[in-house]
Amino acid sequence: MVKSKREAEFVNLISENQGIIHKVCSMYANEDEVKADLFQEIVLQLWRAYDSYQGKAKITTWMYRVALNTAISGFRKQKRKPEHFTISDRELEIPQVIANPDLSEETRWLYKAIEQLSEVEKAIIMLHLEEHSYDEIADIIGITRTHVGVKINRIKEKLRKIMLPHIGNA
Repeated sequence: MVKSKREAEFVNLISENQGIIHKVCSMYANEDEVKADLFQEIVLQLWRAYDSYQGKAKITTWMYRVALNTAISGFRKQKRKPEHFTISDRELEIPQVIANPDLSEETRWLYKAIEQLSEVEKAIIMLHLEEHSYDEIADIIGITRTHVGVKINRIKEKLRKIMLPHIGNA
């Protein structure tokens, strides 16, 4: 069987932007199996919401919003029964991008510090580190641009305090 045009568009969208999903999974899950489950859950939620995407925001903004809402909504804490849901009779063929294992020690300390943040703080700092504008972060998270600035400053200070013993007075 041939995929419908809609399914093909969706698979292409996920393939081209899967880095977004992997970043969110890495931020909210530590174990590979949990990351894989979260990845699948995010793709499922994106598929379910695909028809409701209205084009008011960039597609990547919409994807971040769905992915972060899925991760923040307690995916890791839920004891779910496996849900049987398929997009079609065929499996999606999405190549997996593997994160760079050659991170500096300072970067590893930063990620360990970020793990100590709240779920929303993790989302904000991840988007900030990816150089999204305050307006984009506000749109994805659902807060005002001004509030984004305040949150980022507070998060930076929190991270500095967490990391200070590990990196010295740099």
